[in-house]
Amino acid sequence: MTDLMIRIKNLIHEYIERDDDGNATGSIRAVDGVELSVAPGEFIAVLGHNGSGKSTLAKHLNALLFPTEGEVWVDDMLTTDDGHLWDIRQTAGMVFQNPDNQIIGQVVEEDVGFGPENMGLPTEEIWERVDESLKAVDMEKHRKKSPNKLSGGQKQRVSIAGVIAMHPRCIILDEPTAMLDPKGRREVIRAARALNDVEKITVILITHYMEEAIYADRIFVMDHGKVAMTGSPAEIFSDVEKLRALHLDVPQATLLADMLREKGLPIRGAVLSRDDLVRQLTALYGGQDTK
Repeated sequence: MTDLMIRIKNLIHEYIERDDDGNATGSIRAVDGVELSVAPGEFIAVLGHNGSGKSTLAKHLNALLFPTEGEVWVDDMLTTDDGHLWDIRQTAGMVFQNPDNQIIGQVVEEDVGFGPENMGLPTEEIWERVDESLKAVDMEKHRKKSPNKLSGGQKQRVSIAGVIAMHPRCIILDEPTAMLDPKGRREVIRAARALNDVEKITVILITHYMEEAIYADRIFVMDHGKVAMTGSPAEIFSDVEKLRALHLDVPQATLLADMLREKGLPIRGAVLSRDDLVRQLTALYGGQDTK
């Protein structure tokens, strides 16, 4: 027994390539020897360019995929153990890119209650879970609406509420904002942060938006199926050149701070957000006219 929520040991995942007749012609190694652990209550971000293996990794975390080699443990349950499959998927809930693929109810509250109903819970407990889940993502006032009437960000928050209603200990968000506009992205990330801060749910965010990763406790950067970098947001984003070499951007505020340092300004420490940069510049110039 361990006190880890996720424990990954030498994970390898290979996809089989097939010709038009379905015959195997080779394989592609999408995840290559990943070692990773996540403690309960952590907020983890997994970054990587398209094809880096991050979404394949995510699907291993609630047994949607199984290792070619290695092991994945979720709350001390081995994902390849058929006897624990339902428990693993209830413990580690998954939210995908397109909320339309997860929303099946005609009314928001019915959709959120679908999972608990399938668990065979009493009606009273189902509605209690619906109430608490909608409150957690700030969607209570929309509970009687059709999901078709919601914005993309609101739909994704309903998807998250549906997972929360299952009472998971961990939520895996697989590029949940990829199809959303900036407002929708902010709504979803705000909801994810609240779940972590207030509900103490372990959050694993798979994303290629650097600005979303600055709130994480730790970041894993993937490249060609391997973990190329790991550390706090401050540690990861302080290495601008390495991120660029991995074909990743950095938060705009971080990039600007790096440019100002090159110009000789004494910008200190990690600058991850616009607020960080404003504080630094205010401390330097104290509201003086710098023209």
